[in-house]
Amino acid sequence: MPFSRRSLLAALAVFPTFAHAQSGFDAWVSAFKSRARSRGIRQDWLDVAFANVRYNSDVVERDRNQAEFNRQIWEYLDLVVSDSRVSNGREAYRRQLNTLGRIEATYGVPANIVAAIWGMESAYGTRRGDVPVIEALATLAYDGRRGRFFETQLMAALRILQAGNVAPAQFTGSWAGAMGHTQFIPTSFEAYAVDFDGDGRRNVWSDDPTDALASTASYLSRFNWRRGVPWAVEVLLPRTFDFSQSDRSVSRMPSEWAQQGVVGTNRQPVPDYGSAGILTPAGASGVALMTFANFRTIERYNNSEAYVMGVGHLADRIAGGGPFVASWPRGDRSLTSAEAADMQRRLNAMGYDAGPVDGKPGSQTRSALRNWQRNVGLPADGRPSLLMLRYLRG
Repeated sequence: MPFSRRSLLAALAVFPTFAHAQSGFDAWVSAFKSRARSRGIRQDWLDVAFANVRYNSDVVERDRNQAEFNRQIWEYLDLVVSDSRVSNGREAYRRQLNTLGRIEATYGVPANIVAAIWGMESAYGTRRGDVPVIEALATLAYDGRRGRFFETQLMAALRILQAGNVAPAQFTGSWAGAMGHTQFIPTSFEAYAVDFDGDGRRNVWSDDPTDALASTASYLSRFNWRRGVPWAVEVLLPRTFDFSQSDRSVSRMPSEWAQQGVVGTNRQPVPDYGSAGILTPAGASGVALMTFANFRTIERYNNSEAYVMGVGHLADRIAGGGPFVASWPRGDRSLTSAEAADMQRRLNAMGYDAGPVDGKPGSQTRSALRNWQRNVGLPADGRPSLLMLRYLRG
């Protein structure tokens, strides 16, 4: 289809900017190659690795325009633990049952946890990424927003190539350089990936997911996965629960929590798997979890409470478990910056010290809100939400 005059002019306007970026990128690559040679990367591998590498503006755009994470936890879980992902996970689990069983026996990490990370990271291998890893990492290292981090990853990626772990044509991944079935970054691959199928290569890119799944279990094992301990257990909280205790830094044995009325959904005390904290991601009106040490271990894979909940809940569902027992407050939502500032202003006017009116409800605002909730007879969870703002507005 022929270009319109407007689209042609737009393309011509962008071209000088891209040409300038490509010129700067080429100069950066030349300097980087010198640094790589001084660190043991052979010239022949540099020639192969950078043969078709160009400045990738799509990668930069995706890095600079990552959407702010503002989904509610239930919206996130609806997406990552959807019915289709659960059913696909159970099928993938059945297909890889023997492999996953051997991996669990070797590393002590439950097969359903490994399968859940596989599902979260690449939809069980169906979305592993098709961006050339060297090009993505070189572009991001040159771009400079997190230049040092991505240059470190690029150097590791070259070592991975030079060691013969993957053919250059197969060396693809996400726009950020995460690779394979379970999306290892290059430095994590170097430190934790394993050759579980015994073919002499740690191949997380193959259609066969064996090495990738075992590498994930290896990673979790190295970060102290505890055998026989759950990631979390859904619990019921008493009406009198002090939500200031709903903090993973507050840790007690389950039998101690039971003395305060915190029990499993079967209304029985949770077994003493180890010291545990209470997590209420939606405040007083949603699911409550008793979290154990393995919650923190999964968090090492991706430092996000929502991600850990996604992995853990998906793993439970793959193993035959059902949805959470408690319901989510689906009619509520978090506050915009303007709404948060309004909440802070109103709390301050009533004598509760919510701190600066900056639209950023931090610990001081939450403490003030918790004190107001307690004084007016509401569950004092300190969660800034639209419902609480409506209460404050009278």
